[in-house]
Amino acid sequence: MGLTERQRAGVAAVEELGKELSEFHRLIWSYAEPAWREYRSAQAYVDLLKAEGFEVEEGSGGMPTAFHARWGDDGPAIGMYAEYDASPGYSQDTVTYRQPRPGLHPWAPGFTDAHSALGVGALAGAIATKRAIERTGGRGVVHLFGEPAEKVCGSKAVHAAKGYYDGLDAVISYHPLFENTAVWDIHNCLYWSAVFTFQCFEAQRDDAPPWISGDPLEGSGMGAHNSVRSPGALDALGLMLTATKYAKENMFPRTGLWSLNEAILGAANATADNLPPRITQIQFSWRSPLIGVQEQILEVLTRNARHVAGLANCEVSMRWVTRTRPGLKNHVMAQATYENLLELGPRRFAPEAYEFARELERTLGHEPSDDPFRPMLYQVTDPRDHDAATRATLPPWQDCTGADDCTEYTWHAPTVRFYTAKPLLRVVGEDLNHWANNAMNGLAPAIDPVWGYAGEVIAATALRLIDDPGLLAAATEEFERNREAAPAALRDPLLPRDFAPPVELPWPEYVTTARGFEWQLPTTTDFGEKL
Repeated sequence: MGLTERQRAGVAAVEELGKELSEFHRLIWSYAEPAWREYRSAQAYVDLLKAEGFEVEEGSGGMPTAFHARWGDDGPAIGMYAEYDASPGYSQDTVTYRQPRPGLHPWAPGFTDAHSALGVGALAGAIATKRAIERTGGRGVVHLFGEPAEKVCGSKAVHAAKGYYDGLDAVISYHPLFENTAVWDIHNCLYWSAVFTFQCFEAQRDDAPPWISGDPLEGSGMGAHNSVRSPGALDALGLMLTATKYAKENMFPRTGLWSLNEAILGAANATADNLPPRITQIQFSWRSPLIGVQEQILEVLTRNARHVAGLANCEVSMRWVTRTRPGLKNHVMAQATYENLLELGPRRFAPEAYEFARELERTLGHEPSDDPFRPMLYQVTDPRDHDAATRATLPPWQDCTGADDCTEYTWHAPTVRFYTAKPLLRVVGEDLNHWANNAMNGLAPAIDPVWGYAGEVIAATALRLIDDPGLLAAATEEFERNREAAPAALRDPLLPRDFAPPVELPWPEYVTTARGFEWQLPTTTDFGEKL
């Protein structure tokens, strides 16, 4: 149907932002800060948005690395969001061989699925929408949220619970991926995450089990180091990990796609090996398509935690990290965005991107090819075809898969989720975590067209929603109908309004010590003899 004059003004604004935002993207990429610790990245966004004329609330929702930027006073309110968290363990420099960013540990964070480009694409769309309205006149309100900790689905559930999305008329959700398309029916699942903390307050207690009721060697002169000691928090963590793995096949139905993952948080017990470890923390994160399955998994986890705490002479507590809902579809929004994807793309890439990719092929032991990239890069996939391909991997009754906290937006306003394809090597496939694919995330000729395409689609879609009352009304009617048909237990946020974000837990981060600026792991890579 072609673009309107105002939509073309938005596209032109993205193009004129190209050089500035290319440098900004490289800055965010170079910071590569992990979840809940994106201090420099968030500040860079805040400073740029303020300079552009947005009103910015820093630390929104009680999250130090979140923000809420707003421009405009009247008209439809369109929401967008930036992410900027990196993944620990995936540092990769922009070189054609495996190497972390200069000066950092190999297991420092890096961008895998390109949240750096995700954020800059949304930033480009927000600024371009604002500039197009300024230059052509008219109404419209632009909201850009800074959303930290997507890797643990952290911030959006918090913003939703605290009412930040309640005034939005529509939302545009973007992510770089391996194809250019929009989501039709199948959004992401429920995702819950909690940290269990085991603490050993007393090594010996009057009410303790017989094995620590007294010292059997008392008066023998053998010394305290030979005494029977309490197991402590380390044993509790080990028992929690193994008990949960043993119980895993009995935690949820034996069909469908879902997962339960765990991570151990830092405990600082290493230099007191002859004493009972006082504290350990383990995070469990689980995703499934049904709230009943989520609750069943939670029940098993809490039962295991109480049991192993008793075995190890510990007290246990549980702290929620997040609780998200599955996504609500919106065909009106998906179709409008798909039309703009077709109108504006797909993208072509500069020769430097192909040369870099061919050198990666050589490093990986393959002959360089004329076109190293997957063919999905060069086409726009109909959302219905994308949906059919996803559905083929699911049981007939399952209507969602994977996890992303963008689903929280879908319960507050009509929302579209769309993707633009980033260059992925044919010889590696869809592996977004492979170091060779990650190496291109910091290469401007390879990544700038990805977020630039997204910025144009965001601006064109936002401006059409603002200018076309019929389109917005149709999207709103579908949203209200689908929300009303959904289970009542999911219509409101699953976290309470006074939820305290878990920002003070010992998440991985960069630190500055007398040794300098470093990732929290030891700067050495000498871990002793390989066994």
